[in-house]
Amino acid sequence: MCGIVGYIGFENAADFMLEGLEKLEYRGYDSAGIAVVGDNHVIKVQKKVGRLANLEAVVKADPNPGHIGIGHTRWATHGEPSEINAHPHRSGKIAVVHNGIIENYEELRAELQARGYVFQSQTDTEVIAHLVEWEFRTSNSLLEAVRKAVKQLRGAYGTVVLNEEEPEHLIVARSGSPLVIGYGIGENFLASDPLA
Repeated sequence: MCGIVGYIGFENAADFMLEGLEKLEYRGYDSAGIAVVGDNHVIKVQKKVGRLANLEAVVKADPNPGHIGIGHTRWATHGEPSEINAHPHRSGKIAVVHNGIIENYEELRAELQARGYVFQSQTDTEVIAHLVEWEFRTSNSLLEAVRKAVKQLRGAYGTVVLNEEEPEHLIVARSGSPLVIGYGIGENFLASDPLA
């Protein structure tokens, strides 16, 4: 069972996400990753196969200070456990994490490939990233792009989307998969489980 965490505020996002993912380890996973919008307004994705300690070592060796980010622990459903299949997934300036299964991902994948998108992974989540990136091209905001994209998804999902062009926002969408949002003073949190 996969886990999602997200943070936007004034603390170091990577620290919060690693702590939150640690609280979700009981769910089981085969890989973990985070995406942080650094102080330079560029998303940096860091992923590792295996235990969360592997990801923590990568983040410690190559820190990316920033105040907004998303994290994920993955249990493989589409594609083998690998860094390429681990979340977050990127498409241009968009990064996405996702729990659940997109039932029509093969159909969407074919449509996106016909539009010129090149897929790196075997996951259904990468479809969401490319679909949001496609819709963002003709949208006024990331929120509008996500709304257009999720209307095309069939299945159960909880997803969080981050965009370099709107580094002060996380967009969350769910259908059948749990996501909780915590409102703080000057910071907000999200997770797929209240424990995180």
